[in-house]
Amino acid sequence: MDEEGLAALAHSSRQLILPPSTTIIEEGEPALAFFNVTRGTVKLFKSLPDGRRQITGFADAGQFLGLSTAQTYSFGAETVDNVRLCRFMRPQLETLLSDYPTFERSLLAAVTDKLAEAQEQMLLLGRKTAREKVATFLLDRMKAFHLTANRRQEAETLASVPMTRVDIADYLGLTIETVSRTISAFRRDHLIASAENHRIRILSVATLANIASGQKAE
Repeated sequence: MDEEGLAALAHSSRQLILPPSTTIIEEGEPALAFFNVTRGTVKLFKSLPDGRRQITGFADAGQFLGLSTAQTYSFGAETVDNVRLCRFMRPQLETLLSDYPTFERSLLAAVTDKLAEAQEQMLLLGRKTAREKVATFLLDRMKAFHLTANRRQEAETLASVPMTRVDIADYLGLTIETVSRTISAFRRDHLIASAENHRIRILSVATLANIASGQKAE
């Protein structure tokens, strides 16, 4: 999108700065707005009939929430850490799409990415072992942090993990104990190390990638 389009986009939005554990979207509520995360991490979840919640994904800076033609939100969203985002009212969407075709292409790409993520999540929950799940999660978080860190070289092997072990376990379909044991084992094997600000450094990306794909680590 060109500078004029970006200016129009900014003018059409309202910036929100929210602390951790703040509800952004209530599942089942009228879908009156959509959002673009500009800082921080948001967890997405579905509510189960018995009151439990299943975390279905995490949205980081640059990602959109609530892009749908449905009249109600099909998921809930809550901040994981301090989050800054832009809120757009739904009636503005049609005008933006009409006036700025590049914005339409950006939204289409975002929706396509979400469909791909949904397929990966199905594989993650259905077929992978605990080690494979945790390895995949850490690599995904590394890629997400690299994209939001302006591609700084020192950020290439850092994974941003601001969410709790409870959230990680929920997302991966594992117990908290299993997540903790697996992360500890990766540390013991010198595959990862703790870093500052809720980050983990990946010491052996290739080995972790082999584990994530179901291959034996060398």
